[in-house]
Amino acid sequence: MTSVFSFARLGALLIKEFIQMRRDRITFAMMLGVPLMQLVLFGYAINNDPKNLPAVLVATSSDQYTRAMVSALQTTGYYRFDHVAQSAAQAEFLMARGDVAFVVTIPADFAQRVERGNQPQILIEADATDPAAASGAISTLGTVANQALLRARGMQATAAETAKEQLQVVVHQRYNPEAASQYNIVPGLLGVILQMTMVMMTSIALTRETERGTMENLLAMPSSPLEIMLGKVLPYLVVGAVQVVVVLAAAKLLFAVPFMGSLSLLLTAVLIFVLALVLLGYTISTIARTQMQALQLTFFFFLPSIMLSGFMFPYRGMPEWAQLLGEVLPLTHFLRIIRAVMLKAAELPAVATEIGWLVVFVALFAGVALVRFRRTLD
Repeated sequence: MTSVFSFARLGALLIKEFIQMRRDRITFAMMLGVPLMQLVLFGYAINNDPKNLPAVLVATSSDQYTRAMVSALQTTGYYRFDHVAQSAAQAEFLMARGDVAFVVTIPADFAQRVERGNQPQILIEADATDPAAASGAISTLGTVANQALLRARGMQATAAETAKEQLQVVVHQRYNPEAASQYNIVPGLLGVILQMTMVMMTSIALTRETERGTMENLLAMPSSPLEIMLGKVLPYLVVGAVQVVVVLAAAKLLFAVPFMGSLSLLLTAVLIFVLALVLLGYTISTIARTQMQALQLTFFFFLPSIMLSGFMFPYRGMPEWAQLLGEVLPLTHFLRIIRAVMLKAAELPAVATEIGWLVVFVALFAGVALVRFRRTLD
């Protein structure tokens, strides 16, 4: 008769489980890798008050007062003037592309108005598609600009109230004047939902065949690896199309998110993005041995995409190494495209670079998947 409890049997079961854990390398890597990844990303990469934001200067004069304004804004740590535009149209294009977060316009008669005490003005346009990224920089404008002007005129002892009467800082929050967070979140949700579902469903495409015992029949068919890959991923493009319609309709009807740009341009970008995602999922399915491993690898990719793409946290607030990692994620480039098209009415030249990166991802994932595809069950 078997005893109720035996330390020997328990020990044998524990040894068995540890051996299985050691053999399942993907699960073991998940247990160690995911907590470490979360610590690194939350501890070092996440910053809700981004500094050193790129800005473009539109100014036709280089007088001492203009230089004082630029120097003062740079001193705050929020502004980095790495572009100089010759016209407002050029500055508009840079902001539509997402190359700059601010356009600082100092009029040609700025110095003359300062000398005459005729209420000089400077215009600062902020890209408010992500309200959190611009709020800190905007809040410092008034005090810093007025103090800089006083120093330039040698009037440091003048009261701040007098300074405010001398300089007017006009702030325009472009593309999202109400600073509504849903204008930033809802378009980004389209990319997140597509990534979560497309990659997850296609990642189990081949492993499901293996676990059900139908993989041998699939390999016996007179089909090339390319035909098998297309047969597995193309049906999910239809699923992605349904999700796009649902999210865009909800964005307009429920959240009143404006749609300012070209629908055809957006749908083209969505098609390329979805194709990249299903090919990524198929690539994962050629690596994983089981459906559980495929889902684990999907989660391992999904976590950094959410953190580093600019969906949850300001992209420019992350350190340079985190931004470089974000650049190799398809979601990062898609978020720039959809926010630019929907909120900024950006046209093809403004988003061509980002679309080009998505095309590169499509070619890369397709190539890796074809190389990894195995014609045998071994």
